[in-house]
Amino acid sequence: MDEQKVLSIKGLLDDTPEEYLSHKEKYENSIRKSVLFYKTLHSTEDENMSVDEKTKLNFRNIVTSAIFKDNSPFMLHNSMFIPTIMGQGTDEQREYWMKRAKNMEIIGTYAQTELGHGTFIRGLETQATYDPDTEEFVLHSPVLSSYKWWPGGLAHTANYCIVMARLYIKGKSHGIHPFMVQIRDEETHMPLPGIKLGEIGAKLGFNTVNNGFLGFENHRISRDRMLMKNAQVLKDGTFVAGSNSKLTYGTMVYVRVLIVSNMANMLAKAVTIALRYSAIRRQSQPKPDEPEPQILDYVTQQHKLFIAIASSHAFYMNAMWLWEIYYSVSLQLASGKLDNLPELHALACCLKPLSTIDATAMIEKCRLACGGHGYMLSANLAQTYGLATAAYTYEGENTVLLLQAARSLVKAWVGHVKGRPLKGTMAYLAGDSTVKAWDGSIDGIIQSFKVVAIRKISSVVKILQDYEKSGLSPEDAWNKASVFLTAASEAHGRAVLLSVYKSEMDKRAAVLSPPLRKVLLQLVDLYVTYWALEKVGDMLLYASITDKDVDELQRRYIELLAAIRPNAVGLVDAFDFRDEILNSTLGAYDGRAYERLMEEAMKSPLNAEPVNQTFHKYLKPFMRGKL
Repeated sequence: MDEQKVLSIKGLLDDTPEEYLSHKEKYENSIRKSVLFYKTLHSTEDENMSVDEKTKLNFRNIVTSAIFKDNSPFMLHNSMFIPTIMGQGTDEQREYWMKRAKNMEIIGTYAQTELGHGTFIRGLETQATYDPDTEEFVLHSPVLSSYKWWPGGLAHTANYCIVMARLYIKGKSHGIHPFMVQIRDEETHMPLPGIKLGEIGAKLGFNTVNNGFLGFENHRISRDRMLMKNAQVLKDGTFVAGSNSKLTYGTMVYVRVLIVSNMANMLAKAVTIALRYSAIRRQSQPKPDEPEPQILDYVTQQHKLFIAIASSHAFYMNAMWLWEIYYSVSLQLASGKLDNLPELHALACCLKPLSTIDATAMIEKCRLACGGHGYMLSANLAQTYGLATAAYTYEGENTVLLLQAARSLVKAWVGHVKGRPLKGTMAYLAGDSTVKAWDGSIDGIIQSFKVVAIRKISSVVKILQDYEKSGLSPEDAWNKASVFLTAASEAHGRAVLLSVYKSEMDKRAAVLSPPLRKVLLQLVDLYVTYWALEKVGDMLLYASITDKDVDELQRRYIELLAAIRPNAVGLVDAFDFRDEILNSTLGAYDGRAYERLMEEAMKSPLNAEPVNQTFHKYLKPFMRGKL
């Protein structure tokens, strides 16, 4: 698929940077570009029918960032509305709604989060009460906290919405279920009766996504608007439960898997910008009578940036590995097999938080590594940070997800103690956790991370049991141990990230040229060594590392930075981001950072005239008057 063909379409790229537009103008401009972009993509994808869906999705996501610094108001239509129809609709519902959604006859979004509840889905307050006399569901927002809040495109863009609501039949609650709801008239786009809509306001990022709020006042929809693949309501009001209520949340698992891939992409863009600028920028004069060196030659700069390259590779390898598990489990679910769903859920609940936590921190380091110029919006590092840090919260707040993963880990450990077998990514928990002589090899360090996870999980299980023996309820014991539970989940996630990165890179490196293999394996070594030093407290507590071993790790880390330095620019060039996609004055391929900063500054509307009207209106009278 051809990026150049898409990006050369007149009108897709802004002449005036969107930072200089008003909030309203940004939205209107994003709608104009979204429509043009979709038409362009549609014709391009028609010419590439043989390309698989995953490649199309990746292409779409990458090119989108060239057109929208803050993303598209169609974002949730593609990422959640369509996947939910596919995952939660019956065959008949999928046939009808997918045709309309794919042809953009309707534009949809996904409304789950409310003012008062987000990650705690069981706490959602929006009501869907079935009326058997009319065979309709009555949607209602009983209190202000039950208003839907945050869905992208909801405010003024979408005319349909999948609403997650609590189902009531004859006064009895039957849990949370998805409903297809028309929210605007298809001709006039006016909100329908009983629908309250609006935009939630300006944010740190995503300001062109058109996030909105939605309230219901006894709004009626027909019975067939409930997506009934996993649970049904018959005409007489009989509720037919599905085999597993958690299948209703399949869309969220899908998006969490997608987020890991997105974090790899965002971090790769940020480090490309920062590293290219570091090769241009020269600073200080450590040696008299010698030119100022590139700031990339400073070890402190390498320390800030090279781990970001390695982390992007690690997230990408883990994302691809996780996608394969997701597709495999999806096929199993289609045939009614649910055995591997808990493990997929636990993995997504670990890797989504760790990838977003790490990527957000490292993107901010990339911005700081560019000094004052990194603070410019034209550098596109602040916006990238805004997009990345949002993922810390959406599709499951990170602390809550780590606690959900902890439930799976505690359950697995208790089962293991009782003699039940462990499988998949938790199989290592049955391994030997005794302290052995420190093995500083890559595999040895990864094994140490597994030992840390085993011991943290076993320790927190004992803490829980002790709390309950002391008289605490299971719920209070869980809350009191929650800090240790999140630490156990993080330890498990780190062990998985490191292990998968190493094993997946080994597979790929086996078929590469020796020079390329060497460089990519150096990144693996850097990543493992970096995290061993970052978690040296855990290593000292749970493994057998000594101060001498730590000293050797520190020396090895510095040597790896020096070894990677000659290939650093080539490594970020290998991400193959076009200048339009980076959207940065500092990170362009041609290295004209200073020239681009000036060119971008001259686009400011304030530079369109030598004297601003405020001089004659305010400043001149003020300066000639008396205080």
